[in-house]
Amino acid sequence: MFDGAELGKATPAHPDNVEAALSTYEEALFPRSEAATTVAHQNHELFCFDDRVPFGLIDILVSKERFSS
Repeated sequence: MFDGAELGKATPAHPDNVEAALSTYEEALFPRSEAATTVAHQNHELFCFDDRVPFGLIDILVSKERFSS
């Protein structure tokens, strides 16, 4: 929703130039989404394609359980 609102603000700021509106929007979008993309990639590897699936996840859960006691 936030990204939609940001795009909604960029569009009227550049009413005659859609490319400029998109560029303005993307200048803020890409840096903001970089951290989320990195975490999503790490989780994807851990949960789906790592050689140790599902043991990487089990290791995380066991270590969290140990520290929460």
